[in-house]
Amino acid sequence: MSRSLVERKLTQVSERLKELRTELSVTDEQLAALAEEADDTRLRALVSETPLAEAEHRDAQRHVDALAKHRATVQSAIERLEATQDELLDRLIAHSRG
Repeated sequence: MSRSLVERKLTQVSERLKELRTELSVTDEQLAALAEEADDTRLRALVSETPLAEAEHRDAQRHVDALAKHRATVQSAIERLEATQDELLDRLIAHSRG
């Protein structure tokens, strides 16, 4: 792989990492808010002991679970890109020495 191609791919990976890290940050904020809401609905369900309150809690918890799954996917993508970035940097260093 030519040096210019490695540099171009490295730039693309770096830009994508920035995007994903921003997405992860936003997701973390949303997850915290949804988790707090789910806790509130859980307490209301415990206190009221009504089917409607329990349904609201299950719905809120499903949203938390879905967002947590999305967060894990984003985190995994970041980890893969970081590994790719490391490989590209190693190639760039190898080109510099050779």
